[in-house]
Amino acid sequence: MENKEQEILEAAEKMVREGGYNAFSFREIATAVGIKSSSVHYHFPTKADLGAAVATYYTDKFMDHLGTPEGIFQKNKDPIDIYIKAFRSALTKDKRMCLCGMLGAEIDGLPAEVSTQTKIFFERNIEWLTTAYTLKESKKNAKTKAIQTLSLLEGAMITSNVLNDTKAFDQATALIENII
Repeated sequence: MENKEQEILEAAEKMVREGGYNAFSFREIATAVGIKSSSVHYHFPTKADLGAAVATYYTDKFMDHLGTPEGIFQKNKDPIDIYIKAFRSALTKDKRMCLCGMLGAEIDGLPAEVSTQTKIFFERNIEWLTTAYTLKESKKNAKTKAIQTLSLLEGAMITSNVLNDTKAFDQATALIENII
């Protein structure tokens, strides 16, 4: 990936995480990156192309950051705990919402390619969590627990953001122990 392309993706990611899909324009991204709007179009011909690329970039980055549940488990660490910490870090250190959570809230109004990439984020996370729950106990209800965990974390981020209170996130995520 070219350096400018990555800068464009990072600028778009920041804008979407702060305000959703409609929170960015090519002109705003160009200004943020220090290039002409036509240069953004060179890398991403349409806003839908850029939106899909940002969702893919975010998903890959998030999953790479997590690592594999098996690798975490082999280090005698709890993959579910690592997963919760990744969401909490996004909220407290990045001070931003989950990009695909933001896009998921707008799914009906998104271009098809952006919707598809947003869905892939959720599918990959459910698959990751299903594996993590399977490693912790058994396959029984692992996918259901994965869906419940992801849903609770996305909702906890929203609630915490609205209330401007990290404690709300912690109170909600404490319920994940009941899922396990």
